[in-house]
Amino acid sequence: MKKLLFTAAIAVLGFTSVNAQDDATVGGFEKGDVFISGSVGFGTETTGDLDSNVFNIAPKVGYFVSENIAAGLKVGYTSLSSDNDGTDLVDANEFAVGVFGRYYFAPASQFSLFTELGVDYTSGEDKLADAKYDGFDIAFAPGISYFVSKNFAIEASVGVLGYSTTEPDFDGAESTDTFNVGLNLSDINFGIVYKF
Repeated sequence: MKKLLFTAAIAVLGFTSVNAQDDATVGGFEKGDVFISGSVGFGTETTGDLDSNVFNIAPKVGYFVSENIAAGLKVGYTSLSSDNDGTDLVDANEFAVGVFGRYYFAPASQFSLFTELGVDYTSGEDKLADAKYDGFDIAFAPGISYFVSKNFAIEASVGVLGYSTTEPDFDGAESTDTFNVGLNLSDINFGIVYKF
């Protein structure tokens, strides 16, 4: 799926870069700009009688508080279901709300590198197990942004450093703490940005 998205992003990038050469107004952010971005995904997997589905959506909005720094809010929802020959095995969902900050190294240009630091509060429920949990995620990721027109950009980011803690909602429950460092190609995220 990510290979397909990557190929589509390269095709759009190639097509629009040819058209963008004639457009002098292509690219860049400046203080006071507002942008929206985010991700939407759906996946399904079948093995014999076992069917699994996942859906997620995570929009975000940002505002440039200075020439190089953007701050913003994000929300997210994930739904996971799995059944074996009609018998439900998993029926879970998770909500997230968070804040993020970005530093752009060349915000006014068509092509820019950025780093993003985000903090999320998560709350989830496994309906079949009647179990709920709460947690926090902190993640740092570098990324690139390329404007294909005055208002649209393609961006990619890679999760490199992250920490999360999750605790079930019952007395005596212990938290699960996770710390990740490294480059995992499954953590590459592609997106489209619209600048107002």
